Amino acid sequence: MISRRNFFSILFASCVALLSWLNFTPVADALGGTLPKINQPAPEFTLPTNTGNGTISLSQLHGKWVVLYFYPKDFTSGCTIEARRFQQDLPKYIEKNTQIIGVSADDVDSHAEFCDSEGLKFPLLADTNGAVSKAYGSWIGYVSMRHSFIIDPEGIVRETFVKVNPNIHSQEVLARLEELQRV
Repeated sequence: MISRRNFFSILFASCVALLSWLNFTPVADALGGTLPKINQPAPEFTLPTNTGNGTISLSQLHGKWVVLYFYPKDFTSGCTIEARRFQQDLPKYIEKNTQIIGVSADDVDSHAEFCDSEGLKFPLLADTNGAVSKAYGSWIGYVSMRHSFIIDPEGIVRETFVKVNPNIHSQEVLARLEELQRV
């Protein structure tokens, strides 16, 4: 049986996802706050990872493209679909010198279970207090919004996605990444 708290967590995440899907988010200010500006340095972060290797920092990824995607909750339908699509396309991202990183407020143990159950081979970071999600304008209440960012090898934000459809999002990100890498 679902606890009352879990029920309201799922209900809240579903409402947030619905609002995001209905495009109630303007481009410069997302529902979760002010987004980092395009062509400006991405906010630095260091968060614990599900891999058991301590933490991952944006600065550690200097020299690689980064797809940083925020999502509401492990094991929910939209989040599972989105993660599966990124995993399915992971070889294409690797070919493009790109690291996929997922971020949500779930803890390291939840992320580890989610990765194990879905066969995910990219890291999920635990933003349990929402500090990084807030820095990226992707925090509402106590969950991360479904937003994604493409960050170039010098740590500059090159693209922002706030109107995310989990079913096709990875393909949209790949297409935009290809355009950015041609420049």
